[in-house]
Amino acid sequence: MPRSKRSSSLFTVLLAFAANILVAIAKTIAAAITGSASLVAEAAHSWADAGNEIFLIQAERSAVRPRDASHPGGYGRDAYVWSLFAAVGLFTAGAVVSVMHGVQALGSTEADSDYLVGYLVLAAAFVLEGISFLQSYRQAHAKADSSGTGTFEHVFRTSNPTLRAVFAEDSAALVGLVIAFLGLLLHELTGNPFWDALGSILIGVLLAVVAVVLIERNRRFLLGQPGSDRAWQAALGALLAHPEVETVTYLHLEYVGPERFYLVAAVDLVGNDRESDVAVDLQAVEAALESSEWITEAVITLSRPGAAPLSVTSSGTGTEADVAANS
Repeated sequence: MPRSKRSSSLFTVLLAFAANILVAIAKTIAAAITGSASLVAEAAHSWADAGNEIFLIQAERSAVRPRDASHPGGYGRDAYVWSLFAAVGLFTAGAVVSVMHGVQALGSTEADSDYLVGYLVLAAAFVLEGISFLQSYRQAHAKADSSGTGTFEHVFRTSNPTLRAVFAEDSAALVGLVIAFLGLLLHELTGNPFWDALGSILIGVLLAVVAVVLIERNRRFLLGQPGSDRAWQAALGALLAHPEVETVTYLHLEYVGPERFYLVAAVDLVGNDRESDVAVDLQAVEAALESSEWITEAVITLSRPGAAPLSVTSSGTGTEADVAANS
């Protein structure tokens, strides 16, 4: 990932970490004073988010390590491993704790809470979480504009797991704060702690849904997510622009880290050079591709006889036969 984008992602994570630490401390104190189940759930949520940011910081650091002999594909996928840990942490330390506490509080006959303290803490938390959310939104929106997609679509599809995690956690935090406020308000208006307990359960369910989505996205990238059609078209254009390449008959892109690809292609070279010269030409094409900030490793082979050439209007990342059938 380019240095400027790494800096932006790291700043987003650090800002979220600072906001979550402050919010978690405030919510914990408020939960102890008020005894509110919703505030307990929100405190667990914020502590889980703060802990998860440590995993995400490690994800940012691991992903930028240069490839070496033991890892020719680089260390980019390490970002998905650490982000997966963060998503599992959100599920266990956030969702499970919130639901369990809410269920335990359903039959509670606790006295009325100090509602003002709860409202003040929720308002302060909303401001801090909102600042963190705006930073992640700005980063996602800028990238979505450059790629021609919607912001939310980009967040869901992006290969940057830290941006997706912070955006999702901040969004869930803002929704959770609204749920906690409603639970506290209904508790005050009705005198029935059921609403507060229900708020805790709903916050837990919300966190569980977010965690499952994050786990699934990281799992896909760890298994080998193919590059987007736009990236595929750009890679094909770069190959065809190389002076040694006449046609491309097969192209496969696979994410090996945030905005980093492993590329395999079959090409026809210009002219009819000797075998030794062909090998040198193929290596030159590979080196040119790997000089790009987007390509971690490129493997170029010769096309099989009779293979149909690809064009920049083709799409897909399937087999050579699949691409030829759709061209």
